[in-house]
Amino acid sequence: MTKKRLSPDFWEVEQQLVDKGILFTVASGRQFHNIAKVFERIADRTVFIAENGSYAYHAGTEIFRVALDPKHVHDFIRIGRQVEGAGLVVSGKKAAYIESREPRFVDEVIRHHDALEIVDDLLQVEDDVLKFTLADFGDIVTNTAPRFEAFAPHFNVVISGRYWMDITDKTANKGTALRHVQAHFGISREETLVFGDYLNDLQMMQEARLSYAMRNAHADILAAASHVTESDNNGFGVTETIKRLVLASS
Repeated sequence: MTKKRLSPDFWEVEQQLVDKGILFTVASGRQFHNIAKVFERIADRTVFIAENGSYAYHAGTEIFRVALDPKHVHDFIRIGRQVEGAGLVVSGKKAAYIESREPRFVDEVIRHHDALEIVDDLLQVEDDVLKFTLADFGDIVTNTAPRFEAFAPHFNVVISGRYWMDITDKTANKGTALRHVQAHFGISREETLVFGDYLNDLQMMQEARLSYAMRNAHADILAAASHVTESDNNGFGVTETIKRLVLASS
């Protein structure tokens, strides 16, 4: 998926995977409600790994969930509020919550969240918090990330996009969630193929015999993956690789 667009032949490719008995999984930093809506027509047979691996779900069954301690969430909120111009997102199981009404920030959050509530005070949110996110449209690497360095040994603090930094529980990442999915379905590492492009995909690269970095992926992902796609995200490298590697072999 690129720019929230699926490749023109995605649905056909997915159906062919199903016909071959292959389980299709979507692993995203986005909210479960958001990615489930994008894939609504196949949601009943798709595994969803959401919130950077804090939550995994399939056909009415919660496979994996790990929430942040509310005390730590409050610490993140208070520090985040000190970052000039930053927008904060508290991602709960029921919804995502924001308190900023700045138009650019709200527009970006809406793109990634379908269950969204604007509240007066994030400190008053009552939900199982799966992820804390900060958006910085300045320079997230030099302006925001250093403020959260002290938390890095105890949490997953990941720059997950040009403007975004995510914090999840130390045990939560796409790799951990994928291991739970594999165990749930009795699928081995040798039977798993993954694709990734940014730093929140890093641990997932280690959980599959075949790991593909998108051609335009972050340098660390390119180094961690066993292969690189011929096309980048905008060239629909995932479906092209699946057709060549998996479907053409039948």
